[in-house]
Amino acid sequence: MYSKEELDKFKKAGQIAAQARDYGASLIKIGASMLEVTEKIEAKIKELGGEFAFPPQISLNDIAAHYSAEPDDKIIFKKGDLAKLDVGVHIDGFIGDTAVTIDLGENKDLVNASREAVENAISIIKPGITLGKIGRVIQDTIQKYGFSPVKNLSGHGVGEYVFHGRPSIPNFDTGDSTILEKGQVIAIEPFATPGHGMIYESGNANIFSQINQKPVRNIITRQILQEIRTYNSLPFTTRWLTKKFNPFKVNFALRELLQKEIITSYPPLPERTHALVSQAEHTLIVDDPVIVTTKI
Repeated sequence: MYSKEELDKFKKAGQIAAQARDYGASLIKIGASMLEVTEKIEAKIKELGGEFAFPPQISLNDIAAHYSAEPDDKIIFKKGDLAKLDVGVHIDGFIGDTAVTIDLGENKDLVNASREAVENAISIIKPGITLGKIGRVIQDTIQKYGFSPVKNLSGHGVGEYVFHGRPSIPNFDTGDSTILEKGQVIAIEPFATPGHGMIYESGNANIFSQINQKPVRNIITRQILQEIRTYNSLPFTTRWLTKKFNPFKVNFALRELLQKEIITSYPPLPERTHALVSQAEHTLIVDDPVIVTTKI
């Protein structure tokens, strides 16, 4: 499926992602700025020789995913926050994806539920395991703590410039008899909540990716689309563009590109009952034994 050279790139991407994740987690403290922490994580990824598979995301409290710092972000971490830090790195397109939850309150069990769920899932991964069995282990682990898995979020395959591919790795027992094969690269990504365990899209998106190639006439939009193409269809954030272009022009171009369905957006994902959500994630190469690329 992948050559040794390609698998080595997955491993390197995963190791850089893990280092950036742990570095970022150490910065998330009461009184710290979300924008400053995010930009320090980005600088660390570059320093270690990686490229961004997607913008670093720090999603707070009931937001499960898809929040990246705004260009003028004013969020300061406060006591009681539950922060999900999701980091993606690629080497020549080969991706390592990892996440951790940082508790600034008293949510130890909720954090442990998702962390233990990913660890227990990893322990059974091998060629021939079914997706349903993986989901069952994740579900049982989270429910053991008295919480619910988020059912409409899942783990996923990763590939060359593919950040969310097949197969979808469920966080509950779907009964899916699809099996994992040796050499597949996947991300296990459980979310736990005391709520209903369903998320929805809400609020303004600042994460996007290009999904189509179409001509555009407006010179401003063309210039910004040219920059977007350098991300090779991987997700990007408004903040990256406003470092190079006037914010008004960026917003104008993004609106036109969305309207023409050249790009798609990823709005924040709150839990339906606005309950807290925890997350944990590792990227794996399916083998016997499994290779966890996001652990050093």
